[in-house]
Amino acid sequence: MAKAQFPTDEMALTTILVVSDMDKSKHFYQNVLGAEIYREYGGDSCVIQFLGNWILLVTAGGPTKDKPDTQFVPPGNPNDVSHSFTIRVKDCMGCYETLKERGAEFLTPPVDWGAEIRGFFRDPDGHLFEISQA
Repeated sequence: MAKAQFPTDEMALTTILVVSDMDKSKHFYQNVLGAEIYREYGGDSCVIQFLGNWILLVTAGGPTKDKPDTQFVPPGNPNDVSHSFTIRVKDCMGCYETLKERGAEFLTPPVDWGAEIRGFFRDPDGHLFEISQA
């Protein structure tokens, strides 16, 4: 059997986020962030496109034949972060105002650190997002 080339231009990376309420999550990603819903599968999976990236929203699920000891669960404590998204923006304060108007709940208003201005908000399940202006 021949070895496959890896990676190739035909490949794409998708991030999987486990969510507790698909309708709330779809609303957030579509109406707050402005992502595009690409495809949905049976009410428990939704593929979205956002800023040239693929995100697969899935509901919780137990082990399967191809991942026998692994469970998909939404974040337990939103203050314990092992994964975060950073969105680079030209106008952090302007984006902050727009996202707040759309329903994003920020941890604090953006903070100016001198070389960077950044602010953090979460999706309905606690997945952390950052807007950052260099």
